[in-house]
Amino acid sequence: MEAVYHRQVLRRAIGGRVSARALAAITAANLDQDSLRGLLHPEYHFDNSLFAQSLTYIEGRRAAAVSAPAAAAAWEAFGRLSHGAQDFYSHSNYVPLWLEPFSPENWPAPPMIDGLNRDILNHPRLFTGRIYLPLEALCLFPRLRPLVKRLLPRDSHAWVNLDGPATGPLFPYSLEAAVQRTAAELDTTLAAIKQTGNPSAVAAFLDR
Repeated sequence: MEAVYHRQVLRRAIGGRVSARALAAITAANLDQDSLRGLLHPEYHFDNSLFAQSLTYIEGRRAAAVSAPAAAAAWEAFGRLSHGAQDFYSHSNYVPLWLEPFSPENWPAPPMIDGLNRDILNHPRLFTGRIYLPLEALCLFPRLRPLVKRLLPRDSHAWVNLDGPATGPLFPYSLEAAVQRTAAELDTTLAAIKQTGNPSAVAAFLDR
């Protein structure tokens, strides 16, 4: 997902629940996952159908947020886990699977998508785009992208991704699903913090 939409998802999903300072720190950590270092870790982005590894990474970052000695460390950990949770919808075929029962002329409006549908989350045909290096790296250059895309398999990130509006009419659905998932991830994280028996830690995380 392009950076501008990661920002938008965070703002919509949690902007009304955490302070501006917390949102800024969470957003910075979220976007840092797309640094060169982060791009070398497909599990950060749910790429290559690494479902188990990606979920393990998210839970590890959640544990770090829960046990963090200070709010800043908790915000960083949550920002990193939120990136992967959001990328799941833009890097997978979740949206096409959700829309399968509908004919294209009868697609529900994007806000009606259920981004937490367990049947689809466990669907046998669910997959995420595979990164075919080095060829796929050339897709970073807009002028080369159309040519390179024709050379890549249909399960590649280049074909599967819904990273921005240019990818087509399914993008708004992935955006809405990512908002839902991010809000749910915050709820899960806050519940885990509450279970530590330190009520001040929740207030510190929200920074309200």
